[in-house]
Amino acid sequence: MTRHRVLLSSAGLAATAALALPAAAPAKIAELGQLVEGVKGACPENCQAVSRTTGYQAKVGPERSLYQAPADGRIVAWTIALGKPGPKQTAFFTERLGGASQAAIVVLDPAKKLVRRVVAKAPIQNLTDYFGQTVQFPLAQTLPIKKGQYVGLTVPTWAPALQIGLGGDTSWRASRAKDTCADTSTQSALVGSRRGVAFACLFKTARLTYSATLVTSPTVTKDASATTTTTTPAAAKP
Repeated sequence: MTRHRVLLSSAGLAATAALALPAAAPAKIAELGQLVEGVKGACPENCQAVSRTTGYQAKVGPERSLYQAPADGRIVAWTIALGKPGPKQTAFFTERLGGASQAAIVVLDPAKKLVRRVVAKAPIQNLTDYFGQTVQFPLAQTLPIKKGQYVGLTVPTWAPALQIGLGGDTSWRASRAKDTCADTSTQSALVGSRRGVAFACLFKTARLTYSATLVTSPTVTKDASATTTTTTPAAAKP
């Protein structure tokens, strides 16, 4: 009986298939509420400040979703364009509104009847040294955000971060009850244990001068160019 040795090529050890493999789509960077040239707090002329509240921009012209995340991701930095109040203006606000100028950003989850709930918040920053500048604060701990959630601005004291005299189609909302919209000194900011309220007050012809840098989460897609290939064993030799 003749004994045969079977020699197979390495490519033919088995039928193999090169299947369509998932490919990771890169993350994208987006600026929520992009601050174009000229956007800055009104001070020192006709100086007005955001005071003791949490707010978010509802509209800028026809745009309603500038401060809503277009996809899941993380907020990695935020920017604020500050006016430059004079010494007397600074003293006036500081004495009446709880201290030095401060602000932070928060991530707000929308619910019914204009209720917004804080789901993440950045550390509060002191702003006095940056009056008259546009300053960006990188976040050592980034904030998770889901598609459709808002980025808002929390001001526990006051901040010269309000652009005024804009069109009636530009407006922002504050975390105040409907009957207290004119009360700018009582604390209504979502700080401490305060997590969710109705943003019942709408202020037209003005803009909060902040933005937030979003890095979207990468997504996995299939590589359509991949094809299925089958190989056959090499012929056996005696």
